[in-house]
Amino acid sequence: MCLLPSLSTPGVLTCSVTPTVATASSSPLQFFTSRSSTHPSRFSTGPAVPLARTNTWPKDVGILAMELYFPAQYVDQTDLEKYNNVEAGRYTVGLGQTHMGFCSVQEDINSLCLTVVQRLMERTELPWDSVGRLEVGTETIIDKSKAVKTVLMELFQNSGNTDIEGIDTTNACYGGTASLFNAANWMESSYWDGRYAMVVCGDIAVYARGNARPTGGAGAVAMLVGPEAPLVLDRGLRGTHMENVYDFYKPDGSTEYPMVDGKLSIQCYLRALDQCYAVYRQKIQNQWKQAGIDRPFTLDDLQFMIFHTPFCKMTQKSLARLMFNDFLSASNDTQISHYKGLEAFRGLKLEDTYNNKELEKALQKASLDMFNRKTKASLYFSTHNGNTYTSSLYGCLASLLSQHSAQDLAGSRIGAFSYGSGLAASFFSLQVSQDASPGSPLEKLVSSMSDLPERLASRKRMSAEEFTAIMDQREQFFHKVNFSPPGDIKNLFPGTWYLERVDELHRRKYARCPV
Repeated sequence: MCLLPSLSTPGVLTCSVTPTVATASSSPLQFFTSRSSTHPSRFSTGPAVPLARTNTWPKDVGILAMELYFPAQYVDQTDLEKYNNVEAGRYTVGLGQTHMGFCSVQEDINSLCLTVVQRLMERTELPWDSVGRLEVGTETIIDKSKAVKTVLMELFQNSGNTDIEGIDTTNACYGGTASLFNAANWMESSYWDGRYAMVVCGDIAVYARGNARPTGGAGAVAMLVGPEAPLVLDRGLRGTHMENVYDFYKPDGSTEYPMVDGKLSIQCYLRALDQCYAVYRQKIQNQWKQAGIDRPFTLDDLQFMIFHTPFCKMTQKSLARLMFNDFLSASNDTQISHYKGLEAFRGLKLEDTYNNKELEKALQKASLDMFNRKTKASLYFSTHNGNTYTSSLYGCLASLLSQHSAQDLAGSRIGAFSYGSGLAASFFSLQVSQDASPGSPLEKLVSSMSDLPERLASRKRMSAEEFTAIMDQREQFFHKVNFSPPGDIKNLFPGTWYLERVDELHRRKYARCPV
C-alpha cells in the first residue's frame, strides 16, 4: 500500500538502507523519514548505552516508529449484506464497519510480516544490524513448530546479523501486546546491548460462512521500540487479567476457521476490561499517593482511549463500560453528580450487568461525548479494514495518530486495552511527548501515519461473489503442497512480499513484488 503520499504508485518505497554499523556502545538511534519529507532526518538522541554498563534505566522507552500494512483489496459491507440476504445495516450499523480487507492465497502470515518489516526498515533507513530483538505476535499459525520470526530472519541475512533475540507469542489477539511488553522488558534489563527492539503484530482473520464472516480482516503492524520515544510506555502501570475460558479457540489444525461462542466472548471481554482497569487504577493511584496526590483516577485522566477492536460497536460499549466503573467507584455526591442519567443503576454490581440491555443503552448515551472525543478517531482503520486480531489495538493507535495533529496529541496520556480470547488481557498506557515542534520525533511519527485514509482508498473493491470465491480458494489450498498460488502479483501493492511456492515438503518460498 502507499506509504509515501508524494508517489503516484501505492506501496513504492524509495528509502535505502544506511550502511552505518550499530554497536552496543554506538547505536545509531536515527529518526525515521516522514512520508511527506524529501530529506531524511536522523535520531538525534545520541548513542544508546547498554543498561549493564550504566546501572540506570534507559530513558523513556516506547514506540519510536510504526508501519502499517493491509491487503490491496476489500469487500464493501453493504455488498455482503445484500449477498447474505440480511437487513440493510446489519454489518454497517450493527457492527459499525463499512469495509473489510482480505487476503488471497498469494498472501499468508509470513508474507504480511515480511512486508511490514521490510517497509519499516526501508523507511527508517536503519541498518539491519541495529536490531537486537524481534518479537512476533500472531495467532495465524501455518506451522506448529517453525516460528514466523525465523522466516523474517531472511531479511537480515545480507547484513550478517543473526544475533537477534525474541520469538513468536501466541494467545489469540494478545500476542502483539505480550511482544511489546517483552521488548520493553528486554530494553530495561541487563541483557540490553544498546540496539533497537522491533515488535511485529499480524493476522489474517477469516471465518466460515455465516454470521461471523463479516467480522474478519487482515493486516500487520511493525513497531520500532527504543529509548527517548515519542510514545512512552508508562513504567509500572499495567493491569492484567488472565483465566481459562473457551470463548474463541482454534483446536482444528485442518482449517483456518475458529470455534466461537460470541455471547461468551463479549462477556469475557467486558469482565477482563473490568478487572484490568481496577488493577491499573489501583497502581496509578498508589504512584500518585507517593507523589502526594490523593484522589481517584478516572477516564478524565486519559486524553485518549484505544481498545482491541473485534468490531467497532464493541469499542463503543467498552468505553461506556469504563465510565460505569468510574461511576460505581465514585465516593461522594460531587463525584456521582458527574454521571448524568446513571443514578438508577447505582446499586448494581459489575458482575451482574454484562447482559443488562437497559444499562448498556443508558451507558452509551451517557458516554457518547466522551467516546467522540477520546476513542472514535482510533476506529478509522478498523471501520475500513475490519479485525486484524493481534494488530487490531495497534491499528487503532495508528488511526489515532492519523486523525490528529502532533499538537493535539502532545503531552497526552493514551489508555490502551488489549484482549485475547482464552483469555489474556492487559490495560496499560502511553505518555505522548510534550514536544510537537516541526522535525520532532512526535511530529515525524504522526506525519508517517497521516496518509492512512489515502492508502485505504487506493485499494481495489471486490464484489461479494469474488470475496466468497477467494475464501473458498483459501479453504482449497490451506494444506495443499507442491503448488504455486493462483493470481496475478499485479493485484498486490508494489513492494509486497507474497507466497511464490509451496513444495512437496511444505516448504514455503517467498518473493517480493517489484518496487
